[in-house]
Amino acid sequence: MLTSDQINNQFYIKMLLLHFGYGVLIYLIPSISKLILLGIIASFLFVIIDRKNRGNEALMAAAYLAGGEVFFRQTSAVVFYETGKYAVIIFLVIGMFFKGASSKTVPFWIYLLILFPGVIMVTFTMSYDFEFRKQVAFNLAGPVCLGVSALYCYYKKIKKEDFQRVLLMLLLPVIAQAVYLLFYTPSLDSIQINFSGNYAATGGFGPNQISTIMGLAVFLLSTRLFTIKNFKINIIDSLLLLMVGYRGVISFSRGGIVTAIICVIAFLMFYYSKQNNKSLQKLNFKIFGVLIIFIVVWVFSSMETGGLIGNRYSNRNAMGKLEDDITTGRVELIETELTAFYHHPITGIGVGKGKEYRQENLGIGIASHNEISRLLAEHGILGVIALCILIFVPITFWFKFRNNYYFLAFVAFWFMTINHSAMRIALPAFVYGLALLYIVDEKKDPVHRKRLAG
Repeated sequence: MLTSDQINNQFYIKMLLLHFGYGVLIYLIPSISKLILLGIIASFLFVIIDRKNRGNEALMAAAYLAGGEVFFRQTSAVVFYETGKYAVIIFLVIGMFFKGASSKTVPFWIYLLILFPGVIMVTFTMSYDFEFRKQVAFNLAGPVCLGVSALYCYYKKIKKEDFQRVLLMLLLPVIAQAVYLLFYTPSLDSIQINFSGNYAATGGFGPNQISTIMGLAVFLLSTRLFTIKNFKINIIDSLLLLMVGYRGVISFSRGGIVTAIICVIAFLMFYYSKQNNKSLQKLNFKIFGVLIIFIVVWVFSSMETGGLIGNRYSNRNAMGKLEDDITTGRVELIETELTAFYHHPITGIGVGKGKEYRQENLGIGIASHNEISRLLAEHGILGVIALCILIFVPITFWFKFRNNYYFLAFVAFWFMTINHSAMRIALPAFVYGLALLYIVDEKKDPVHRKRLAG
């Protein structure tokens, strides 16, 4: 009879083959991506309703759509640009309909309420040309997605096995996307590299978003190498890590890869301290193996780009000259938002007004890349309160339980991502929610001695 680990490993291999297949299929027949997305959403809805979310199927569905959002945007499968965020919100709301939310979630209800005065404020400050629905949806969908994710996950007990399945749902669509990109741009030999973002290597889609999603896959695959004790699965994950790492690096967008490395370190800081002496020897060997994989990815990427990737990460231009601004203009954007907060500290300038504010003051109409400064500029003092909730509530939760190996890494991923890419995608909002889960390992703690209240 098969053990649960063997069943999980077989499921993993089958799902990988399926996602390799549909990555290739979408490359060959791009129009089929819409049908695939509709089929995925319909299937998840059926399972959630049929099982009444008993196994946190809603969380798994939300994970899959958060992980696949960039891929479905890239292949024009989405009806609305924010479809991924809307889907995550809807799945989690349905999940809460069946399983409810903890009574401890009051801070996150407050956070959600804080977001809406800014909508009223912008009606007084917007210009005639302001696209109200588009700008409000673009700037609020991410924060609302975060609030709903937090409501679902905060103080939510989840079995370790189900939690691992959630992480798998995050990973699988990224693997399909990496396969799609492998066919789209198999080599860099015949393309012109752009230092601001290598669109040719990212299927013509935003390098920042591709880098972010590939960075997530780098982190998840690295942690699987540490936590999964199966040689065959470890070899498969190592090969996948090489593929997604390479795709992330050659995007020439640094944020996702730097974030991935920080998250791996954050994960190991806690996971390492919880291992016994016997386990540490194997873990040290695996850490060394992951380092080798990272080095191989970097060397191969450097060879493929003629050494230009080294210039990019050392903040030099194609000629090797050191650039003045390592943030590629992001500091200037933050400065305008902090200036807006300084002039409107109580009410803020209103949701979605930041882009127009920059157009008026800098002559460039560009959306924010930093969610923290955007929150302050557009929401004023309420933005400060919202930020305090987002930072201090998870810290309090962590010090109380400390049973989630991924907590530090997830919070780091959220914080790093919103500081270089704001909330353009649902991923940082959803991952923030995952940090708030209470993970139950039934093998080690069958009676759950540390009970949750609420």
